[in-house]
Amino acid sequence: MENNYLEHPVIKNILSRKSVRKYSTDVVEDEKLEVLLRCGMAAPSGKNVQPWELILVKDRALLDAMGEGLPYAKMLADAQAAIVVCAVEEKCDYWYVDCSAVTENILLAAEALGLGAVWTATYPYPERMEVVKTVCELPEGVVSLCVIPVGYPAKEYNARDKYVVEKIHREKF
Repeated sequence: MENNYLEHPVIKNILSRKSVRKYSTDVVEDEKLEVLLRCGMAAPSGKNVQPWELILVKDRALLDAMGEGLPYAKMLADAQAAIVVCAVEEKCDYWYVDCSAVTENILLAAEALGLGAVWTATYPYPERMEVVKTVCELPEGVVSLCVIPVGYPAKEYNARDKYVVEKIHREKF
């Protein structure tokens, strides 16, 4: 590109985001965890319904229980915290779309703060959603979209360039 748009801090952060699955033992500061939650809740939502409910998990026993019960969230055993993105299902039929925006905001904020995080899906898998419901003692009507393990990366990760020009269509397919 001829311009410097790719050097803009927001653009650089988006393009630098990566999935981190190995964490150090360094404790994640409460202030940073609050920033992640604030950024998540800054997401847009259809008709401004904001169906989300976020659960911050720092208790080692709960992190381990979810890690044992969720097949693709074993990294919770090393994570210092996790954010469970949930929704009040009856608020809207498209809660999972709104909560996906929340999740991406959290992942981008983690990148900006030098933290590692990864999206581990629970929705639409009933058995995974049940693990979260049980471990987190979710009230009736609250369902989970995902669990986001959070910690300082234990090693260096590099973002992948996912830009594929062949996936861009103009006017006619």
